[in-house]
Amino acid sequence: MKGIRILLLIFAMFALAVMPAFASDTIKIGAILSVTGPASFLGAPEANTLKMLAEEINAKGGVRGKKIELIIKDSGASPEKAISFAKQLIEEEKVFAIIGPSTSGETLKIKGICEKGKTICISCAAAERIVNPVAKYVFKTPQKDSFAARKIFMQMKKMGIKKIGVVVGNTGFGKAGKAQLEKIAPEYGIDIVISEVYDKKATDLTALVTKLKAKGVEAVVNWSIVPAQSIIAKNMRQIGLNVPLFQSHGFGNIKYVKAAGAAAEGIIFPAGRLLVAEELPDTNPQKPVLMKYKRDYESRYHEEASTFGGHAYDAFMILVKAIKKAGFDKEKVRDAIENMKGFVGTGGIFNFSPTDHNGLDIDSFEMLTVKNGKFVLLEK
Repeated sequence: MKGIRILLLIFAMFALAVMPAFASDTIKIGAILSVTGPASFLGAPEANTLKMLAEEINAKGGVRGKKIELIIKDSGASPEKAISFAKQLIEEEKVFAIIGPSTSGETLKIKGICEKGKTICISCAAAERIVNPVAKYVFKTPQKDSFAARKIFMQMKKMGIKKIGVVVGNTGFGKAGKAQLEKIAPEYGIDIVISEVYDKKATDLTALVTKLKAKGVEAVVNWSIVPAQSIIAKNMRQIGLNVPLFQSHGFGNIKYVKAAGAAAEGIIFPAGRLLVAEELPDTNPQKPVLMKYKRDYESRYHEEASTFGGHAYDAFMILVKAIKKAGFDKEKVRDAIENMKGFVGTGGIFNFSPTDHNGLDIDSFEMLTVKNGKFVLLEK
């Protein structure tokens, strides 16, 4: 009898210990975002978007009866902070999944941590290396940088541009983009005559653009996610380097245009359709999603929606859709994301697979330009 009582006591203690995990009426979702710091143009709209969506879903009763408990960590674009926050969210907070980080360098640093912790991570960063090679628990919502490079070179070919300069920020995104540009350029008959890396904290790049001018480049590609995107444009115009400036898909926040002022006019870059949603025909399957997100975000935060907030929207809604389908078993939710087809998001129509944890094709991009201080479709 004594042995039975001890067993019953042990069982009761175990039940009490695990009960909160099963009885909880919330589901914890972590986010690591660059809300402040050099990548705040990315992280701030991402954080705003997640807060808005969580409140909206919770007001409707949550997901399968559970309210979302959103835990946002501001990494300030620091890979070291991202590592610390990832461990904290997985080991201490025991989150169901992580959205973010905002930047490629941070994501690449926590990729292994999420794998080891068997925790779903849906990154808001663009570098292809995030999902290539494929990691079981890691996904991303921005379009691939190799597709962005191809769209840029396709446009250059139309314009008869053959001799270019490439400049990139010394971030994970910048270095990954540089590698893609240099690898793909020969396929389009493009000669990169100068390829340079600059400090992401730079406030004046006159010396760099002077080197570009000396090489006689017919166009410049700048690949970064930092304020230098605007500085490059201004410095080019200041020294009279009046050739086309192409930016990466990291240019998709109107704040970069405002920071560059008149120098931003004519910049060309690939982006998803969110920035030009109003220009799309009503038959476009993305238009209802894009217009609703824009209206909701802009009415709430009184600023223009950006592609970066859109990446967070896609990550959050993909996760929610998977939970609605698979319940609260992490492995089943992971499987549901990996096999999700036809999800209409802001970045495109997602079709994931075991070999593709991004789910977007090159047609998810449009070529945009800056006209009268606004983003518009580039005339084809």
